[in-house]
Amino acid sequence: MSADAWWRNGIVYQIYPRSFQDSDGDGIGDLRGIRERLDYLVGLGIDAVWISPIYPSPMADFGYDIADYEAIDPRFGSLADFDALVAQAKARGLKLILDYVPNHTSDRHPWFLESRSSRSDPKRDWYLWRDPAPDGGPPNNWLSNFGGPAWTLDEATGQYYCHSFLKEQPDLNWRNSEVRAAMYEVLRFWLRRGVDGFRVDVLYHLIKDDQFRDNPVNPAYQPGEDESHRLLPLYTTDRPEMQPLVAEMRRVVDAFSDTDSSRVLIGELYLPLDRLVAYYGRNAEGVLQGVQLPFNFQLIAAHWQAAEIGRIVRDYEAALPAGAAPNWVLGNHDKPRIASRIGEPRARLAALLLLSLRGTPTLYYGDEIGMTDVPIPPDEVQDPFEKNQPGKGLGRDPQRTPMQWSGEAGAGFTAGRPWLRLAADFTHRNVAAQQADPASILRLYQRLIALRRREPALHEGHYEALEAGTDVLAYARVQDDRRLVVLMNFGTAAAPIPAQLLPAGATVLLSTRTEDAAPVAPGFTLQPLEGVILG
Repeated sequence: MSADAWWRNGIVYQIYPRSFQDSDGDGIGDLRGIRERLDYLVGLGIDAVWISPIYPSPMADFGYDIADYEAIDPRFGSLADFDALVAQAKARGLKLILDYVPNHTSDRHPWFLESRSSRSDPKRDWYLWRDPAPDGGPPNNWLSNFGGPAWTLDEATGQYYCHSFLKEQPDLNWRNSEVRAAMYEVLRFWLRRGVDGFRVDVLYHLIKDDQFRDNPVNPAYQPGEDESHRLLPLYTTDRPEMQPLVAEMRRVVDAFSDTDSSRVLIGELYLPLDRLVAYYGRNAEGVLQGVQLPFNFQLIAAHWQAAEIGRIVRDYEAALPAGAAPNWVLGNHDKPRIASRIGEPRARLAALLLLSLRGTPTLYYGDEIGMTDVPIPPDEVQDPFEKNQPGKGLGRDPQRTPMQWSGEAGAGFTAGRPWLRLAADFTHRNVAAQQADPASILRLYQRLIALRRREPALHEGHYEALEAGTDVLAYARVQDDRRLVVLMNFGTAAAPIPAQLLPAGATVLLSTRTEDAAPVAPGFTLQPLEGVILG
């Protein structure tokens, strides 16, 4: 197997550590808790674990405001706990991916404390400081992604500092070579501890316009929407200078790759398709030098219709640079859960889609048991996004609630009071109950992953679009002489399948509705919201 096979062909599972497993009863998940659940992940069949931030943090944005890049927050454990997790994960054949947050630090990070101490401090240029506008207000019209201006005045020094998110998250100046050197040392610190790669938070935000020009007005903005959408982020995201920077970051990580296993960079990029694929980063010799997996979020916003999903897949396949590895995502800690967006019957189809398309799938913890968003009363809201723009439904707490392991008190997540309330359905929607139910969505995920592992056509074969009618999404996965046909009926009526799509002598290898395999006969029909893999 190639050194890249684990991330090209494998499955990534995202853990939001506060919510996965609490080992000490304080209601917050931790590293020891993750260790306790490694065998569950092995049984599920995933290949790599991506862990959201676990660094020391004041938790203004629940870990995405980092006060020390080279330590573990005591809420989650210690470096010794982290090292033990790495060792036990590797002993089970699991890779470990960390969140890397390069755009900003906490305002309590020593670097920022030095930077704001005076205008002449050596670290002043490590962050983005500007004089006020002539009227004393912010230097330009840039907006924070969490609402309000992207600038906060520091009274002591009389200048504004830039923050793309909370005021407690000042942006680093990535044009400063000392900043880049320090942040690359962060990567090396964790790579030396055995990390297999990084998911790079808001990668496209790192470089801002060097002239600090105003962003243009967004003509499509509607009152009541997320305030940050009022302007087009022309001068604050996806700047031309990003590509050499990404290549530089890639070289740091590549230095730790070897013939057995390469290290991977996964980029968080909410960008149009043509800009997204640019982050694969081809150089003058044609070699891909950017992030190996620019996250593809198209399925998160898609309307769940066969024609639209088919178009998304075809357009994405056509846009990929030669040799690039595709990837697919159904959900994450920032977006509503797939089962809440489309309902469980369609979420079963989504599982089939995710695990049968070409490329690296990423699962969000709990989606494999059909967890849904949990309504959080106003007095229990934790997320600063919701607090800054109340009433707009922007809060991310609903999709970050604790994992539902069992029907016992605390859902098997904690012996204490969970940091966010549990879903009302945890007594029956949980891992223990679904393991015992052959028809559960968890068992479907397990069967899908096992089939994907067994069939090279599914984990490394090429993709071929097929035509099967208005409500049916159809495609083949082909490897050498092995051809599998994937069919999904998105409609609410039974759908007959054209005979020419049915492989001769084929059987149903997997159905989202039943465990039983069956021969494929003429007149084969898909039931409403049923998906199958034929081979």
